[in-house]
Amino acid sequence: MQEENIKTLSFGCRLNTLETEKIQKMLSPVLKTAIIVNTCAVTAEAERQTGQAVRKIARENPNAPIFITGCAATRNPELFLNIRNVSVIDNINKMNLDAYINALKNFPLSQQSSKISKFSHTAPRLSKQFIQIQNGCNHKCAYCITRLLRGSAFSFEYENILMDARNAIKNGFKEIVLTGVDIASYAKNGLLISDLCQNLLHDVPEIKRLRLSSMDPASPEIFKIINMIQEDKRMMPHLHLSMQSGSNAILHAMHRRHNADTVYKIFNAAKNQVTFSWDIICGFPGETDDLFKETLNVVKETKPIKIHAFPFSPRPNTEAANLPNQIKHEISKQRVRTISELSEEIRKQFMTEQISKEVQVLVEENNIARTPNDIAVKILGSPIPAKTICDVKLTGMNGDSFTGILL
Repeated sequence: MQEENIKTLSFGCRLNTLETEKIQKMLSPVLKTAIIVNTCAVTAEAERQTGQAVRKIARENPNAPIFITGCAATRNPELFLNIRNVSVIDNINKMNLDAYINALKNFPLSQQSSKISKFSHTAPRLSKQFIQIQNGCNHKCAYCITRLLRGSAFSFEYENILMDARNAIKNGFKEIVLTGVDIASYAKNGLLISDLCQNLLHDVPEIKRLRLSSMDPASPEIFKIINMIQEDKRMMPHLHLSMQSGSNAILHAMHRRHNADTVYKIFNAAKNQVTFSWDIICGFPGETDDLFKETLNVVKETKPIKIHAFPFSPRPNTEAANLPNQIKHEISKQRVRTISELSEEIRKQFMTEQISKEVQVLVEENNIARTPNDIAVKILGSPIPAKTICDVKLTGMNGDSFTGILL
């Protein structure tokens, strides 16, 4: 059975996309037709968009079984239960084949009669291979619903991660990205995340580029990772940090385990050899204009080259949803615009300094490639196959991307 018979749509984090691929591979040998939607519940808007998309897919495909899984399906299954031909699979059973088989018994048509009429969503074709190394989280951030929906942290066996890495190399991938809910917490049989990286680079020397998806800035492992980046060019010199704020008062209210001083220590350890991107929540309860300015000041001084900023969204059953001094959504959105504009200025300054430099890139599609600092480059000239690693000279900028020529 071919995987093309199982159509997929993922919302939210890259981990969702990776898990959707696993579900597709699990179902394709046993189901003729199905649609899988992996959902996100990190914000109310994410849930709304998911529900809207599922209703549209169901209208367009009245003869196809539709499986809804992921965090929104786990938190709010009622959002989907009255939609035709939809079965909800919660996170606990997401990778349980029997759950899908049993749900299919309630589908009115046989597999032989089922068909997909219209599905315009295409999964991205990546030139890098994402590998999941853990799931869940043990921390208790006041705003976060993800840990409630994915459960406690658990780390995967190194042998399984190693097998995934070797399979990625066999399939032509040269860059591997380690992902999970909280990869900084990886701990298995005495191995921490830095040990895992070292072992992979030693045991799979064919890996040309190793990248981490997102790190908790409170983890002391960050400093070990920075040292590895400075010593081994195969470790990509860019880290995405779940910073959330630069104000000590707000970080404390969030129950985060780091403070502004931690940020400065990480920045100083990088010695301009590592770039950073951040997640920032704007408008957390109690965030005054002055406290928001504290975050802006940290940004100005440590210069992350990209910030994913989003307005605070109170999630049910989280502490932050019931905190006093809730911020008006309009103010939160304005702060998102303010910090995003500052981030764009910093990114532009960094990119301007890179013009005329020679860098090694990983080609994706249509001659779009990625620098080690995870910035897109449009390579001018003849087509270059995806997954190719090559050297380019950066010749200019087009928005938040570079242009370059092949060396």
